[in-house]
Amino acid sequence: MHEMALCESIRQIIEEQAGAQGFTRVERVALDVGAFSGVEVEALRFGFDVVMRGSLAEEARLEIHQSKGQGWCLPCAREVEIAQRYDACPHCGSYQLQVTGGENLSIRELEVF
Repeated sequence: MHEMALCESIRQIIEEQAGAQGFTRVERVALDVGAFSGVEVEALRFGFDVVMRGSLAEEARLEIHQSKGQGWCLPCAREVEIAQRYDACPHCGSYQLQVTGGENLSIRELEVF
């Protein structure tokens, strides 16, 4: 389950930022998770609760914002929304799509005190 390792990385980032910015408690952690990131959201929620125990984010509320997949259609020369990596362009039906969005996992926002 690589979601536990991702949560460990999130905890490390929070601790580094707490040292740099001087906050002592995290109330909320907001994440952006792309459709093609390979992250299982429920496993991430579980891992977050486990990994944050004993940290300054132990009581933090986790918000996950899921972004849709995006692709650049070569024949249409425009960006389109796609549900899966190998979907056809919803406008012209071409499979000549380059994924341009939805592969991310990032911390969007921390609410701290």
